[in-house]
Amino acid sequence: MADRKIYHVNKTEEGWEGKLEDGQRASVTGTNKQEVVKKTIEIAKNHSTSSVIIHTQDGKIEEERTFPRGSDPRATKG
Repeated sequence: MADRKIYHVNKTEEGWEGKLEDGQRASVTGTNKQEVVKKTIEIAKNHSTSSVIIHTQDGKIEEERTFPRGSDPRATKG
């Protein structure tokens, strides 16, 4: 199985960014959180297995989305 690519969507001083975990530069930047989430998900879906972890303004995890859905390592239905 291929390695899972994990992206994080975080608040920055300039707005929002979507960045590969441990990446040096953001893959997506913008001032609108929903647009950054949407574009980050589009990038994540190009990998065989990936996750997008969406954070709140204060850095807490709000939501995690796994692609494809069947590759989610957790057994919960959520």
